Amino acid sequence: MAEDKDNAEAILSVVHKKIGDAFDVFDHEFNKTVDVREIGTIIRSLGCFPSEAELHDIIAEVEEEEPMGYIRFEKFLPAMTLVLMERKFRPIPEDLLLQAFEVLDQHKKGHLEPEELTKYMTQEGEPFTLEEMEEMLSAALDPDKNVIFYKDFVGMMAIEDT
Repeated sequence: MAEDKDNAEAILSVVHKKIGDAFDVFDHEFNKTVDVREIGTIIRSLGCFPSEAELHDIIAEVEEEEPMGYIRFEKFLPAMTLVLMERKFRPIPEDLLLQAFEVLDQHKKGHLEPEELTKYMTQEGEPFTLEEMEEMLSAALDPDKNVIFYKDFVGMMAIEDT
């Protein structure tokens, strides 16, 4: 039994270090606080991909009673530890991403036009901003053909689940 407890404590220690390291990158004042606008980036850097609504819920949970525009590490750590230990907000598997693009590719061409993808991504579901779309297209667009070869793009987007 002591071995299980030691193992659990070791895992927890690693998780806490991972969260602390990610948080510290954005703690520019070195006072264990970060700008609330950086929380999404920190969470995504830890391999979690909540929707905007889920992100707002997390922020509401870790914000001070009187929101001051920053998040304290001591409030962020337990909430994020729970998220990581419960393996919440995992990335979408590569095969599901590919299926989503294939649904959009109604003529089975193997690629999408940037205008098509922009229309889908800014008007359906949880819409992307134009800035997010530009960022996505800068990575997704084939510079020679000016189309998105989505099999290649999905391969770039997919991350290994650890």
